[in-house]
Amino acid sequence: MEAYGELVNRYRHRVYALALGMVRNEQDATDLSQETFVKGWQAIRGFKKNASFYTWLYRITTNLCIDHVRRRDRRPTVEFEEAMDPDADADVEIPPSNQPLPTDEVRRRELREFIEAALEKLSPEHRLVVQLREFDGLDYAAIAKAVGCSMGTVMSRLHYARKHLQKLLQKVL
Repeated sequence: MEAYGELVNRYRHRVYALALGMVRNEQDATDLSQETFVKGWQAIRGFKKNASFYTWLYRITTNLCIDHVRRRDRRPTVEFEEAMDPDADADVEIPPSNQPLPTDEVRRRELREFIEAALEKLSPEHRLVVQLREFDGLDYAAIAKAVGCSMGTVMSRLHYARKHLQKLLQKVL
């Protein structure tokens, strides 16, 4: 139990970052991270010691995230205005003087929103390989292990995901 606790401490930030990148919701990412470690604990006997624990845990996380995204995408959505809390920006902080200009922040935020919206339009499998490659910095072999497919499939998914993102972001960039 103590050894598994050490593994949780070692990988919790990476698992959370992966989940957040895939589901784009902090609470869901937290829940999925916890579920990852519970499933990992339950399946620890099935872990092959010749494999990387990191890759094995990534595989559990990605499977949970893909399932979550598929379930979420089947649910009806609420209009943006209806979901907004009117008191949400009651605690607006004034940025320190060494912060970028507000107009720069707005441009960055808008670009981030465009990119996140474009990522949401990708299939979970394509979004996953983009997340692992571009945000987590994994190489093709590590992605193939984490996702459970061949390196050729990873390269293909990444190629098509990038082309689709390029098309979606063409007007912005």
